[in-house]
Amino acid sequence: MATQLTLEYWKDDGWYVGRLKEVPGVFSQGETLDELEENVKDAYEMMMQDMPKIPQSDVQSKQIEVTV
Repeated sequence: MATQLTLEYWKDDGWYVGRLKEVPGVFSQGETLDELEENVKDAYEMMMQDMPKIPQSDVQSKQIEVTV
């Protein structure tokens, strides 16, 4: 299943560093933008493999208020 996510990236000491905007904790780096993109995809795939599988019928959601 393909999912569209937003790669936010910047340069740091000659490296491309990036993260997925919609998925906190998925960061990576690469010498080129293409390498960064592949590394971020790998990091996302590894994170998803480690996620517990929750039956969809058990999932609930609730809006909460957070003050920053």
